Order: sequence, then C-alpha cells, then structure tokens
Amino acid sequence: MDVRQDDPTAPYVVDLLAHHLEELRSVMGEHAQALDASGLSAPSVTFWTAWQGDVLAGFGALKQLDETHGEVKSMRAAPTSRRTGVGRVILHHIIAESRKRGYARLSLETGTAPLHAPAISLYRSAGFVSCEPFADYQASPHNQFMSLDLSR
Repeated sequence: MDVRQDDPTAPYVVDLLAHHLEELRSVMGEHAQALDASGLSAPSVTFWTAWQGDVLAGFGALKQLDETHGEVKSMRAAPTSRRTGVGRVILHHIIAESRKRGYARLSLETGTAPLHAPAISLYRSAGFVSCEPFADYQASPHNQFMSLDLSR
C-alpha cells in the first residue's frame, strides 16, 4: 500500500470525503467533528491518501495542535477497502510522522456509535488510551477522546 501526502480537494477524494462526512453526521448529528475539504486544507493539517495500486483505499490527516501535540483527523477507509489493513497503515503513518515531528502526544476524537467500534479497536491496538477532552472539544454522549504518549 502506498501512502502519499495529498490534496483533500482533489477530484478523486471528493466522493469518499462526502461519504465520510455524511456517515458521521448520520450517527453523531451536530457532534460530528470531522473536517471538510477546506478544514483538511488548513496550514496546520497534513492530509494523506492510501492507495492499493491505482485504487484510493482511504485517507487520514494529522493536525498540529502545538509544538508537542498532534491530533489524528478524518481517518477513513473506502468501503471497498475495509478490513484490508488500510486503516492500520494510515494510522501507523500518522504515528511515525508525529514522532518525526517530535510530538510528545498524539490525540484523537471519535464517536461512540457501533459504527466506530472497528476504529476504536484499531486505536487501542496501537496504544491509544481514553483521555479527557483536549483542545476545544466538549464531551458529549456522542464522542470520546483518546491519546497516545509518544515520549516513551
């Protein structure tokens, strides 16, 4: 699988990003915190796509919160690429990039609906643990927060 830094406004990303946002909003409503293409294009965000040959398998992003703290944003496997390991590849890429940048902590916000169970399992298998809300997030029954200590 090939992971490459990419443009979240690229035509080949549009449909998968729209699917991602629609699905999250359908289960989280206004509590969905996923970024759209303009949010993923912010200077503080690095966006990657993952490819299996010439097929877009998924995407993910890393947002810099400060010099030592990053946030995993908008991880998504394409429906046809679920259960192929694409999520793990993207997450490991984001973790490696966070270490390379010298971050001490990597955090994320995700949902609590059954839809999120595979992602939560992936995050826990990578060492993420539950934590309090960070940055500007507010706790709700629809979201949860996780963090990975990168200083070890």
